[in-house]
Amino acid sequence: MTNLPPLDLSADVLALTRALVDAPSVSGSEGPLADAVEAALRALGGLEVERVGDAVLARTNLGRPTRVVFAGHLDTVPIADNVPSDLREEDSVQRLYGCGSSDMKSGDAVMLRLAGRFGVPGAEPAHDLTFVFYDNEEVEAVKNGLGRVARERRGWLYGDLAILMEPTDGEIEAGCQGTLRARLDVTGRRAHSARSWLGVNAIHGLTTAVDALAAYRPREVEIDGCLYREGLNAVAISGGVAGNVIPDEASLTVNFRYAPDRDEDAAEAHVREVFAEAIAAGATLTITDNAGGALPGLAEPAAAAFVAAVGRAARAKLGWTDVARFAAFGIPAVNYGPGDPTLAHTREEHVRVDRLQPAEDALIAYLTTPTA
Repeated sequence: MTNLPPLDLSADVLALTRALVDAPSVSGSEGPLADAVEAALRALGGLEVERVGDAVLARTNLGRPTRVVFAGHLDTVPIADNVPSDLREEDSVQRLYGCGSSDMKSGDAVMLRLAGRFGVPGAEPAHDLTFVFYDNEEVEAVKNGLGRVARERRGWLYGDLAILMEPTDGEIEAGCQGTLRARLDVTGRRAHSARSWLGVNAIHGLTTAVDALAAYRPREVEIDGCLYREGLNAVAISGGVAGNVIPDEASLTVNFRYAPDRDEDAAEAHVREVFAEAIAAGATLTITDNAGGALPGLAEPAAAAFVAAVGRAARAKLGWTDVARFAAFGIPAVNYGPGDPTLAHTREEHVRVDRLQPAEDALIAYLTTPTA
């Protein structure tokens, strides 16, 4: 692995973002960047630091009555000819282009700036702080570094509030939806299409399930002032053998995005209820993936104080993020970062420079104000 230049946590947030973007860290190759982050955090002198694979954990132990946990992933999707970073001025707005600039190295840079400010001897944050920089978020969940930390060092994730620095364009997105994927399989009897009455068309057998989707009316649920919109949709359909064969197998894949007031079991029960007629007619429903969401928990004092410090109303996170891992421990969790989520994973990925310092300033204000 290539050694990277040392990270200067005293540099401004733009310079630090550039340094992170210029350090390639596609999922599975985060080691050099994790090394640089670990070295920078250890050098501060006021943090307990631990390494778990390519996840780097750091925390203060000042005996404060409350603890805030920050988390951000170090990895990116594969580079699309967009490293090193490129600073441009467009329409009088400065933008930093580069892989990971929005998702989520700008958020990581803000975290490192906070560590640099509050992780030195003599610092006086109003809360004890934990910083979790983790690997393999952009690939299959079994490799996710935050999941590994939750399994092997779960105590490091405990706190009164968790802030995941995912891109939100400077807005507070509270909690997250759950996500369930299921497959409905229908069998029939194969026959020559010229004698179709001798067969049973499996594709036609999906009609009942497709009709149920067409008639479905999703819920809208308000929790802590955040509106979560559910959705149950077909995302794939397969079947067919040849242009002259009645197919004997067909399947329909659906995705259910559900509000966090449902748990995994309730979500599965709901999907089975929607497709009850299709199942009764012979379809087999298999749950292939089910990850519960996260309640916003904005009524908790630490979360309410964070919303007040940022000065913006929270909105629902429409999608699944790693805040769900904190919710599983009963910890209120929000998403908050300077990047634009609509630019994540694109060749044109960038972050507006004027989003960086306000994010850092808002968090400094929060971390220096005691919770009532």
